[in-house]
Amino acid sequence: MAQVPAARNTLRILALLSRIDVPVSAARIRAELDLPRSSTYHLLREMEAAGFVMHIPGEQTYGLGVAAYEMAQAYTTQQPLVRLGQKRLRELAVQAGGSGHLSRLVGPEIVYLVEVRSPGAQALITDVGVRLPALRTASGLAMLSVLNDAQVKAVLASLPDVPSGPAPVPAPSSAGDADAAAPAAEHSAGADLNPTPATGDFAASTGTTRPTLRRLLAELGEIRTRGFALEREAVARGQESVSVPVRDHLGRPAAAITVTHPLDSLDQAGRAGLVRSLREASAALGAAVFGAR
Repeated sequence: MAQVPAARNTLRILALLSRIDVPVSAARIRAELDLPRSSTYHLLREMEAAGFVMHIPGEQTYGLGVAAYEMAQAYTTQQPLVRLGQKRLRELAVQAGGSGHLSRLVGPEIVYLVEVRSPGAQALITDVGVRLPALRTASGLAMLSVLNDAQVKAVLASLPDVPSGPAPVPAPSSAGDADAAAPAAEHSAGADLNPTPATGDFAASTGTTRPTLRRLLAELGEIRTRGFALEREAVARGQESVSVPVRDHLGRPAAAITVTHPLDSLDQAGRAGLVRSLREASAALGAAVFGAR
């Protein structure tokens, strides 16, 4: 039970620092919150180590750290995405007779922000807050395809090492270059609406291993050119997912908009229509939330 007051006081310190425009001293924090001196310094040290508080030695004051800033940024980004994305997801889900999802890339995983099901759609494991390995999902592959080689390696660094080898398909040198490649995908995707879906290596049932880096970068290059990612039965039996990344104003992957539908429920024309709708929804979300063009 002793941990409960500590956790509560940690949150109180964060709330206090968020209300004050300038860094403040430990003495002021102690006085404002009526905390014991030893507890105040202990909590501040732990919060500093975790990145939620920043100590300014020259002034002997404390302010919010990078981790707190990142959390605030994630909140301000996710809420408009969810609010604006729900209507479009509902339309997409009905169009495909399945479910629509919005997700974000968090390290080597994706986290689901919202799920919308069409009437009669199969219940999936993609509830809000659920995390899955990025390589197992169309959403994850779509977002990874926006990154360059070095960024992909950094994101997946926590996964088991694999033989690297040279990448046969060059990735863009920056997120901006990846964004510039998007118009080419508009033309090529129509010619390849039946790519080999991500199964096997890329969608291992455990999600704890990854394919060779060479194969992964080649696959991401194909997705980048195509403009969408496809996954079949890697997450749910009898289901296929099609996903398109949502870019922010700097061309980075802010989210992915995805539709999961029963296998073979769409012919080539139906899939082409779904890909077009996904692209339109992605562009609209990027423009509305980030001012992306």
